[in-house]
Amino acid sequence: MKRGVHIDRPLAFLLALLVAGGALMFASAAFGLLARGATHMTSVAFNHLVLGVGLGLVGLLITTRIEYRIWRRFAPHLFVLACIATAAVFIPHIGFEHGGGRRWLSIAGFTFQPAETLKIGAVILAAAYFSLIKDRIGQIRYGLLGLFAILAVPVGLLIMQPDLGTLGIVVISTIAVYFAAGAPWRDILIIILGGIIALGILAYMRPYVMDRVTVFLNPSHAPQAEGYQIKQALIAIGSGGIFGRGLGQGVQKFTYLPEPMGDSIFAVLGEELGFVGASGLVIVFLLFALRGYAVATRTQDLFGGLLAIGISTYLGAEAFVNIAAMLGLAPLTGIPLTFISQGGSAMLVSLASAGILLNISRRSS
Repeated sequence: MKRGVHIDRPLAFLLALLVAGGALMFASAAFGLLARGATHMTSVAFNHLVLGVGLGLVGLLITTRIEYRIWRRFAPHLFVLACIATAAVFIPHIGFEHGGGRRWLSIAGFTFQPAETLKIGAVILAAAYFSLIKDRIGQIRYGLLGLFAILAVPVGLLIMQPDLGTLGIVVISTIAVYFAAGAPWRDILIIILGGIIALGILAYMRPYVMDRVTVFLNPSHAPQAEGYQIKQALIAIGSGGIFGRGLGQGVQKFTYLPEPMGDSIFAVLGEELGFVGASGLVIVFLLFALRGYAVATRTQDLFGGLLAIGISTYLGAEAFVNIAAMLGLAPLTGIPLTFISQGGSAMLVSLASAGILLNISRRSS
């Protein structure tokens, strides 16, 4: 079989389906915000469609054509730059706070969430590092401590912001790379135990984390406060029935549903396309992630395989955590729905990451 010629067509088709369908859902959800009298719709649409989808597709085309092995050489540099950019949100007059978190940079009138770059930066560094020490991964000093060293700075920065949703995706995708590289079960059990203890400490130190866990365990808790978003999301999804009200015909986006273009967009989709449409989206995301893993199994080098696993996990986990939160199956995190939710920086980085995955598929056997 000739290598280095064609990208994985099923993977490309699933990606195109998600991006095109996401643009339609974004447009539908945007009407809800417009009807509420929002005065910043032009900037929101420009940020998402031009800076997010437009530049994201340019980034996709560029990363699809760049030989993926080059990322291994620059992995430490990319990771350090992502950390510096994420830390820059604490600089006065450049970083700014919104929605209870200091997560954005404002430069020359444009806003950007630099923590998005940590997702792909951590994955690239983890793939490069664990492919380098593959024969010593069973040793704690190289394996487990190496994993902790990669995560140390992102964990600190994201807790300070705070942005626990992004932190969760960074940790999940990096651990997935570590596990795929051959981590012993001893280390996996240590990570699980350590994660439970860390979450307990975090919930104790950050009351809003405990509030979200409480709402997850009891959705009727504080229906006008912490539980408001999940309550309205479930109403929207439930009112969609089997086939939905029809695209653009949703009601909740016009009234009470918070963030209809953001992390609640799945609820808009559930109301307008019903159980059939919502289930279809879940299946497409599942097939996308599984196809990414299939690409990983066909790569000719360990770095490419680990990188494909990390990117597939990052993009898939982000989508499924968002969907689970809207269904009351996971605590709310504010994580966007991959390729669909409003967010120029998230869309840009996601599409560029998908381009790397497509490039890996071009060089798979």
